[in-house]
Amino acid sequence: MAEYELVREIQNLCRNNQMRDISFQEVECADPESYVRELLKGKNVELSSDTREDGSVTVYASCDGLTQKFIFSPI
Repeated sequence: MAEYELVREIQNLCRNNQMRDISFQEVECADPESYVRELLKGKNVELSSDTREDGSVTVYASCDGLTQKFIFSPI
């Protein structure tokens, strides 16, 4: 399993508030997209991902009208 620093951004849907909820943590997983799918388990979730040359993976999730971005950077 690979070890990643995970940055999770949740867009704020409140009118006139452009701030985002952001959290940081370290995780171990074999596949970032599967990790996000397990994290948002039991909900209607649409995922897309982007892998970069440096090994970082960005997973975009749309869940119940809320958009979240998960950035996995290898440690």
